[in-house]
Order: sequence, then C-alpha cells, then structure tokens
Amino acid sequence: MKTKSFFLVQSLIYFLFYNLALQAQGTIPCSFFPSDNIWNTPVDELPADANSNAYVQTIGATKNLHPDFGAGIWNNAPIGIPYVLVSGNQAKVNITFDYSDESDPGPYPIPPNPPIEGGDSSSGDRHVLIVDTSNSILYEIYAAYPNGDGTWRGGSGAVFDLKSNKLRPDTWTSADAAGLPILPGLVRYDEVAKGEINHAIRFTCPQTRRAYVWPAKHYASSLTDMKYPPMGQRFRLKKSVDISGYPADDQVILRAMKKYGIILADNGSAWFVSGVPDSHWNDDSLAILKNIKGSDFEAVDCSSLMLDTNSGQAKQNTNLVENENRSGFDVTCYPNPFHTELNININGIQGTNTKIEIVNLMGETIKIINGKPVLSGTVTWDGKDENGNLLTGGVYFLRFKDIEKIIHKKIIHY
Repeated sequence: MKTKSFFLVQSLIYFLFYNLALQAQGTIPCSFFPSDNIWNTPVDELPADANSNAYVQTIGATKNLHPDFGAGIWNNAPIGIPYVLVSGNQAKVNITFDYSDESDPGPYPIPPNPPIEGGDSSSGDRHVLIVDTSNSILYEIYAAYPNGDGTWRGGSGAVFDLKSNKLRPDTWTSADAAGLPILPGLVRYDEVAKGEINHAIRFTCPQTRRAYVWPAKHYASSLTDMKYPPMGQRFRLKKSVDISGYPADDQVILRAMKKYGIILADNGSAWFVSGVPDSHWNDDSLAILKNIKGSDFEAVDCSSLMLDTNSGQAKQNTNLVENENRSGFDVTCYPNPFHTELNININGIQGTNTKIEIVNLMGETIKIINGKPVLSGTVTWDGKDENGNLLTGGVYFLRFKDIEKIIHKKIIHY
C-alpha cells in the first residue's frame, strides 16, 4: 500500500519538475495586440452599464475576489494557466478538434512536453498556450491531449495575430467560451514586478446570458434573463475602493482592475481572476485580494469605444494631434510605419530642446530617446520602451519641445 508520505514526495517531485518548465517560459518579448486594442484601453472614465447592479448581484455581491493563480500547487499541479514560447522554427504538428467548424485548423507549433493547465493528468480545461515569438502569433488550445504519435487533439483551437486587431468570426468560440484570447488577459508576475499591468484581466462567473458583447464572439448559455451578464462584459473596480493598505504586488493588480477592468471570458467560479503560475508569487499576499468583494465592482458600458464589430480597435480618448511643421523647423521620420528601427531627422530646433520623447495616445511618456539638446541631425530609435520591451503595434507620437512650442509628429509602429 502506498503511504501518505509517498504521495507527498511524488507531488513534490512533480511540482519541482513542472515549475522548472514554467520558469523556462521566459518573459514574453512581443506585445499583445496594437496599443489601441480594446484589451489595452482604459475604461476607468466610461459610464457604468445600465444593468451593472443586476450583474453584480447575480454573480455575487458578497462573493470574494479569487486569484486563480499563484506559486503553490493544487491537485498536484501549479495554480494558473501556463504558456510556452517557441521560435518560428518550431516544427508544427497536426491537430484535430471536436469543434472543428469554429476552430482554426492545424498544424500548430506544439513543442515536446508543453505545459498543460492542470498538468498532464488533468481532466479540467487543459489549456495549452503557445507564443511564436518570431512572428508574434498566439496559438491557444482547449482540452488539449497528445495522441502518443506526435499528433494532438483538442476541443477547440484559435490562432491570433498579435500585431492585428482582427476578432474571431461571429458565433465562433476560441479556446475560451467567449471567443476571446486567453493569454493577453492573464496576470503575469513579470508585469507585476515592473509595477504596471496595462491590460484588462480575464475572469469567470457561474452563469452567463445567451449573448455576447464586443469584443466577445461566442456565448455558452441558454439563459436569457437580463440579470445574467453576457460574455465579454467588462467590469472595473470602483474608484472609491481604498487599496492603499494592500501589499505592493496586490496594488499593481488592483490598479489595473480600476483602470483597465476585468473581462468576462468563461463560465466558472464567481469572480475568479486568471493568471500565470510562477514560483515568484507570494501566495499569502495574493490571498489578501480575497478581501475584495463583488460589490466593489461595477459593470462598464464599452459600446462607445467600438469602431467596427469585427475589429478589436478601440476609440482612444486623446487630444493629441500632429502639429504642422513651422518655418525653420523640420522633422522627418523614416521608415514610417516602422518596426525595429526609426530614423528621426531633425533640422531647425532653436536650441532649447531638452529631449525627444515617445508618447502613447494617452499622452504618457514611454521612452525618452535623447535627454540632451539637439539642434539638428539624425537620431535612431529601436522601437523599445524604457524597460527595453518592443512596443505594441499602433499609433504613437514623437514629442519635441523648442523655444516656442511643443511639436508632435505621428509615427506608426507595427
């Protein structure tokens, strides 16, 4: 008979090997969708949804927020949804899907022994998330099982071009019930360690409506009562919620919930937010997030941001416009659009220019290219922010300050 200590040792060995595999994932070098994508757009100033109170009551106003990720183990597997990075040279394998009419066909670049949500023996959702970092392509599989001969099978699968705003076709699922990508909505330790999450966060609730709202494309319910939230419904942590007493890492997560909100992606437990398992998480600190209750959230009406039902591009709240070059001052940027190298040719600045900045559509400085006075010449920028990360594709502005005024020059990164 196998003893309790045997199973404990077995679980420990499993966890150690699996955790090493997770640490080998590395930091994701590409961005998730253009900067003006709905996932990356703040919702803190949008109006509340007309059905907000009903939605919160239905999900559970007294239910606690639950971080469904961490450094620990549950049922002999790390807690959370893992991912794996591959290069463009990764060999692709054939895969078949149960819901083939709503899945992107294979082959998929599945490496040997990829991390599976819940572990190899899991009977749960068994998500496999793969990022082709060479081409910025995301592959996601639900109910992924190896066949033993190098091929795979899955419930459903979806492929997302991370440089594009394109959404799934209407009524199509993905690896998630709402037809949304999973990985862009996960809380990752690397972004928390940097002090900012700049995207919406994935969450689940027990019962949803037979409906979906932009940017979701699929429902998974037969319920029609308006008290049930539709797939894709955005919520946000209320401004009035005091987060000052929470641990620093928790505050990063809670600030993101206030600014970017959480997005309903699947049926599941109430107010469960998703993240990536990582040995660096402090599970005790994450547990304090459970002090947040459903009543601390409100549903958001995002309809004013939609430009096209088939696109995730969101209308941006910005007053930035490109200034006309004036006499005596000239700046040219090439190539524009650009990817990894932008040449900025400057002529005629009056001598009081202190820096050349890159700002996003919200007017926030994300890179100081040059902090010294520049009268003329060419400066080259590699398309990376202050942390050395390549920018998400989208529209940005070069900001110049001279003796008379501030000049903005529009640039496009892809």
